[in-house]
Amino acid sequence: MTDDTFRSFLEPGQWVRHPDHPEWGIGQVQSAVAHRVTVNFEHVGKIALDARVVTLTIV
Repeated sequence: MTDDTFRSFLEPGQWVRHPDHPEWGIGQVQSAVAHRVTVNFEHVGKIALDARVVTLTIV
């Protein structure tokens, strides 16, 4: 997949959890552009993720 064809289902403002890092707590999506998603988690702060690699859980 290229950046042009992948679109994350996430939108800014949504609340999510990282399935592999529950210790990060709940996070709020700050931005979602193509496969790049930036989330501000309560215990680790702002993290940039690749939505092609990790599937965040909406809470």
